[in-house]
Amino acid sequence: MGSITVATTPPSDLHDLDDDGDDALRREAESGESSRASRHWWDRNADEYQDEHGEFLGDDRFTWCPEGLDEADVRLLGEVAGRRVLEIGAGAAQCSRWLAARGARPVALDISHRQLQHSRRIDLVRGGAPVPVVQADAAVLPFADGSFDLACSAYGAVPFSADTAALMREVRRVLRPGGRWVFSVTHPIRWAFPDEPGVEGLTATASYFDRTPYVEQDAQGRATYVEHHRTVGDRVRELVGAGFRLLDVVEPEWPAGLEQEWGGWSPLRGRLIPGTAVFVSERD
Repeated sequence: MGSITVATTPPSDLHDLDDDGDDALRREAESGESSRASRHWWDRNADEYQDEHGEFLGDDRFTWCPEGLDEADVRLLGEVAGRRVLEIGAGAAQCSRWLAARGARPVALDISHRQLQHSRRIDLVRGGAPVPVVQADAAVLPFADGSFDLACSAYGAVPFSADTAALMREVRRVLRPGGRWVFSVTHPIRWAFPDEPGVEGLTATASYFDRTPYVEQDAQGRATYVEHHRTVGDRVRELVGAGFRLLDVVEPEWPAGLEQEWGGWSPLRGRLIPGTAVFVSERD
């Protein structure tokens, strides 16, 4: 998303059908299958996604999550003016546009060509210099070592990668020493609960410790959507193992006055259990 590519969490019945009629289940899915599924899913659903969530995201807003935590208020990236910034899983590059307006030099990367076409559409309507965009898999970044001062991702790429330990190493590789890496994901505790905004989403029905991927697959067994779960501890170990120093883990509370639902995110659930985790780290 680019800003907020909000993913789903497993249904209570792991053999339910999703909205496209695909079978939803938990099974293993390696890196190549996960990458292909993400590229095709986002190409197919980008138009609907931008139609549904474009108003919330804005054209140049940097919001970390459905709770509406804005970088303008929290400044998790620190000073951005003059910094070269890589936005990973950028969607239509809303966050990059916000960064550029504040003097940063962003590059927006996404696996989906169609999402990046929406970035171009927004730039053409607004006029001015377009945001530089790159289509690539976040686990294999097409940049030289030490190319960026900062890296960020608002619900993009990380949950959809089969090998996030490798992804963290790639991000570290393209950052300069001292570079900050900040990313938001669905709070890992949500994997224990059904992805429902109402009371049915308040009862744990699955193990928090089950890392088996959530997969939607077609009649031929081909994955059409894949999402990977990691616990909070897993994320910390991935970051430290890749050579990052963890600075903070932000768990945004549901703000008063926000009544908008976004998938399984709702005022009811948001006031009781966290929906987002934002990991703030720095390269050694």
